[in-house]
Amino acid sequence: MNRKAVIADQKGAALEVCVVTSLKLGKLKVVRRQLLQRYEHQPFVSCLAGLYGCQWRRYQRARAQPGECCCSKVECGSFGLLILTFFLSFLFLYFWTEAQNDYIDFDWFNFGTLGFWFPWSLVLLVVAASLFTYIALLLVLALCLLTEGQRLYLHWSHKTGIVVTLAFSVTATAVLSDVWSKEWKTLLLSLQVTAPFLHVAAVSLMVILSWPIALHFFRMNKRVRQVGVLGLFLSVLFCLYLVPLGMYSPCIKEEGQLGHAPGLIGHRGAPMLAPENTLMSFEKAVESGGEGLETDVTISYDGVPFLMHDSSLSRTTNVNQVFPNRTHTDASLFTWAELQTLNAGEWFLSRDPFGTVPSLSEADCSRAQNQSVPSLAQFLEVAAQSSKLVLFDLHRPPYGHPYHHLYINTTLTVVQAHINSSQVLWLPSEDRQLVQSLDPELQQTSGEKRSIQELTDGHINRLNLHYSTMSQQQISKYQSVNISTNLYVISQPWLYTLAWCAGAQSVTTNSIHILSHIHKPLFLMTPEEYTLMWMLTDAVSTFLIIAVFAFHWWRERGLPFWTGSRQTHENGPYSKFRTELSDVWSISSANVQPDIRSSPSAPHMPTITEE
Repeated sequence: MNRKAVIADQKGAALEVCVVTSLKLGKLKVVRRQLLQRYEHQPFVSCLAGLYGCQWRRYQRARAQPGECCCSKVECGSFGLLILTFFLSFLFLYFWTEAQNDYIDFDWFNFGTLGFWFPWSLVLLVVAASLFTYIALLLVLALCLLTEGQRLYLHWSHKTGIVVTLAFSVTATAVLSDVWSKEWKTLLLSLQVTAPFLHVAAVSLMVILSWPIALHFFRMNKRVRQVGVLGLFLSVLFCLYLVPLGMYSPCIKEEGQLGHAPGLIGHRGAPMLAPENTLMSFEKAVESGGEGLETDVTISYDGVPFLMHDSSLSRTTNVNQVFPNRTHTDASLFTWAELQTLNAGEWFLSRDPFGTVPSLSEADCSRAQNQSVPSLAQFLEVAAQSSKLVLFDLHRPPYGHPYHHLYINTTLTVVQAHINSSQVLWLPSEDRQLVQSLDPELQQTSGEKRSIQELTDGHINRLNLHYSTMSQQQISKYQSVNISTNLYVISQPWLYTLAWCAGAQSVTTNSIHILSHIHKPLFLMTPEEYTLMWMLTDAVSTFLIIAVFAFHWWRERGLPFWTGSRQTHENGPYSKFRTELSDVWSISSANVQPDIRSSPSAPHMPTITEE
């Protein structure tokens, strides 16, 4: 019996060892699987830390322990500077992007200042876009590292890049604000079109930011920090939710209230398709479906009105080759015979101010190369044959010019001889009453905003205003007394859309061939559609943010937190913020304890536990 008992005990012990071994292996497999799950994202974290702080190896970086700040004071300052640079660089990039309508003016201004042509506007746009993209990528890397619980460390080269970008954005914004301050009005106008979509983008950004904010909110050990972070986040979010209450856009209107599309008046013809103020340019504008033609008139020394915008001939002719000693001489001091010896088209092909020359046919390029300075009479004949309206600015010759006092009468004589006066929008303000009495069929046009009483007393039936003065209320007020509004110079589709929604009757444009194909405002929506868009954005974002915070609360509720200087026992899911060393230690310290109480022969064997 004793031998049988011993054999039975040996079999039981062997069985127990097998059970313990199975339990041990099974438990180790679970631990191994959890460890792999925890390290499977490490290549991603390594890439993030490497790009952000050049910390490509594990020992070079560390996780933020629960309750600790995500970075040191220096790195916190660097992160704050990164956020500031992001917003300032975005402001400048948005400002300069919306200023595309006036790039040509900026480039010609630099041409007059520097004496040579270069597309500075595009260079500035590329630089601004590149720097903003760089800063945006750094910010994305920082947010991803925070989401992974990593402590931030920004490499010195990136810190230098941030300072350079910040200096560029501030300097460029300050210089352009001083030299080109009117573009801020363009920025404000652009918000009337883009604000609804910028609102959606801003709320979406807050939803993305809610992930790292919620993660660190539940890991902070100080109530003051929690209240501060959550209070700031909710304040910004609440303000964004209320932004649409103060938003105004003429493109949000009821169906049936949209007026006719503004008529198109070619600014110096079609300057994107041919050299400005040439017969070819005006013929291209007519072919593109323009309603009118705009130009500038100067009187030659022998009394011939001709087309020229600048006071000198250096920008749009080869005067520096034909008359090298008179490059900067006033254009009105040349005789008509001298003007006819100049080429007014070669500059267009060599400088390509709008970047459109490559799209022209060989025939158009050949024709553009042989353009000359046209007379007012030639220009009016083109308009008369095509039944187009005519709008021109008249430059008074300098003092001492033979036609200094006779320039209006000389011009008016040419107009009456070559076109029906009713097709002419008479813009010159000098001697308006005299001109009105001599030719009452002219459409008197004012370049200044005045009271309705002053306009009606002066027989003004049209206003020619810069687009930056655009106002739906004023346009409607003038239209109520049959005074039309023409806005200049509008070449971008979004600006044309805004002018259309605001009720402008016509616009002067450089891109007549582009705007003529727009048959509906680009951003038109009804108030009901916008309200639905607003409410859906707020509702969906609120749901997602609450879900993000609820998820982090659920995930972190069993994680350790700091009470004074001691750490409580961890019962919940694994902490993402534990260092790699503690992860490895948790495996090496795994023990085996069978939980078999039926055998008294092994009462002290350890059970399997996972630290």
